[in-house]
Amino acid sequence: MRYKYFTHGTCSTEINFDLVGNKVTNVSFVRGCNGNLQAVSRLVDGLTVEEIEDKLKGINCNGRGTSCGDQLATAIRKAYNGEDESGVIY
Repeated sequence: MRYKYFTHGTCSTEINFDLVGNKVTNVSFVRGCNGNLQAVSRLVDGLTVEEIEDKLKGINCNGRGTSCGDQLATAIRKAYNGEDESGVIY
């Protein structure tokens, strides 16, 4: 299923991704550090929810208490847990 997550506390404003079972693919970010976020998207493609959480959860960007990677980990966990079946997660 395709998901859209609206981020909190980051330069990126939205993360889009596909989740099939526990595998994440086709990650894309709206706004933020374009080159870095393209790299993150490619690096996590095909990883499981747990693998992405292990790598990205808790990363802090400039004292914000979160980061684009941390927000991705949050988004995929919420999607995996079925918090919103419409595909839009806040």
